[in-house]
Amino acid sequence: MQINPKIIKKQFEKSLDKYNKNAVVQKLMAQKLVKNLSAIKTDYENVLELGSGTGLLTEEFAKKLNYKNYFANDLSGKSKKYLEAILPEFTFICGNAQKIKPTGKMNLIVSNAMFQWISNLEKFCGHIFNMLDKDGILAFSTFSPDNYQEIKELCGLSLEYKTLAELKEIFSDNFEILYTEEFKYTMQFSNPLELLAHMKNTGVNSLSIKHRNFKAIKEFCDSYKCAYPDLTLTYSPIIVICKKIA
Repeated sequence: MQINPKIIKKQFEKSLDKYNKNAVVQKLMAQKLVKNLSAIKTDYENVLELGSGTGLLTEEFAKKLNYKNYFANDLSGKSKKYLEAILPEFTFICGNAQKIKPTGKMNLIVSNAMFQWISNLEKFCGHIFNMLDKDGILAFSTFSPDNYQEIKELCGLSLEYKTLAELKEIFSDNFEILYTEEFKYTMQFSNPLELLAHMKNTGVNSLSIKHRNFKAIKEFCDSYKCAYPDLTLTYSPIIVICKKIA
């Protein structure tokens, strides 16, 4: 499916207040990202977070890592109020991460569960490279093609997720890969409507956009129960930490 930043912004803004309660996997990803980043380095001068959202990664970062200047970016300006409850001071940059131009070079760029929304990851890799200082670190999490495999198999809807091997290939020209991890996390629901609500409350209901009217929703629910009687939804996160090659 094609990625439209305006639609992504709209869907996530609808889910902001319910996001943290529902984003179980995204929180786990943030925890793993920070844990493994802290094993590499704990002190940074200029940090840029891309796709700050409701601050799941921001909160984990503030607990375990040290920084001098924190810059946070998100498509939605509404993200700022969530970060204000976490950080005593930071600079907020509202806009598309693929186009922002922060002042000065960053020592660290971090991002949690956002890179799957980037339409041209190869080009974005160059943009990140230019924003980083010498030996700067990029640490991000995203998802593999197995993500939401039930939705993909049933409806044919999916983002163009990259495999870990593809991510390594994209970033290895400009970065030294320091750490990677890939795992699966399966959620189970009491009924298909609960599953759809979960997707909606984590801002990805654009993947189920065809299920809007009552008839379509009923057909989806019946088909899902038939195909997946355990009512599972599979996540397949990937974590990558790499260092800029000067």
